[in-house]
Amino acid sequence: MLASNRRLMTRRHMLVGTSALGAGAMIGASVPAFANTPMLHSRAPAFYRFDLGSLEATVISDGPLNFTSKIFRGAPDAEIQQLLLDDFVQPDKVRMEQNILVINTGDKLVMFDTGILSMKQANAPSGQILNSLAQAGIAPKDIDAIVLSHPHIDHAGGIMSADGQTRLFPNAQIYTTEADFKYWTNEQLIGTPAEFSARTAMKNLLPNKDRLVMYKDGQEILPGIQAIYSPGHTVGHSSFLITSGGKSLCYTGDVALHEIMLRNPKIEVSFDTDPKQASATRMKMFDMLSADKTPVLIYHMPWPGMGNVVKDGDGYRFVSAPILPVL
Repeated sequence: MLASNRRLMTRRHMLVGTSALGAGAMIGASVPAFANTPMLHSRAPAFYRFDLGSLEATVISDGPLNFTSKIFRGAPDAEIQQLLLDDFVQPDKVRMEQNILVINTGDKLVMFDTGILSMKQANAPSGQILNSLAQAGIAPKDIDAIVLSHPHIDHAGGIMSADGQTRLFPNAQIYTTEADFKYWTNEQLIGTPAEFSARTAMKNLLPNKDRLVMYKDGQEILPGIQAIYSPGHTVGHSSFLITSGGKSLCYTGDVALHEIMLRNPKIEVSFDTDPKQASATRMKMFDMLSADKTPVLIYHMPWPGMGNVVKDGDGYRFVSAPILPVL
């Protein structure tokens, strides 16, 4: 009882002292001045570098994409909106990152997807690939390979300049699937909901037909990089298992675009070519990755998109990997 009273008295004395200091300041008493430091309005660099076995990996940001909950389907709107709210996301402000992975093998620089640059809207915060590469100390001319998970607008839009006349990565071979290339360069898609992705492929892939490399499911397309066919989001959508020195990382592309698609893997997005197949693929992939405890990089998850997928009831949850400020 005595100790409790002492604590109470100490708190009261502290409050009295604080009040006295405030009163002294009001009547002109001398008090220490605070530093006059200007606001910097700067942000952290848009790259994150880490080791993967003997490989050096760098995630760079192409900037965010902003949507509303209307892009999600496959579940009642009320459920979708509640899942978003549970993640502190306003249904009219669904932000998705674009986390581009660059792997330095010591022999080659390999970049997975390219963001939206040539197709971005004016004043959009996306299309930052060249700025982010520069911050990371990577020159576009040094990229040897661009590996596309699929040629949607936000994955293949950064191969060419905005006017479609200049190759931004002049020395890179471009890896894609034959199925996706044929599907998305079909002019019959013009005038359909798939038009913008079709125009993306026509603008960014057709001028590079001489440097396209078609990969297949299970193929080791480059040393330590294996393609995994994961269709539904597009007809040829693929993920990639990157392995070195006993360490692995799975770059999943758009197997899932948001946390709520892990919590309820039956939720679809309006961009899916085959929504039911995409959902089945999502469950198959995440069952495998969670069982094997394979680290993942998910393209649209909060920056830098790295972590693990964990089985959780009928769905999954994403456990973010810690960002290490020092090696």
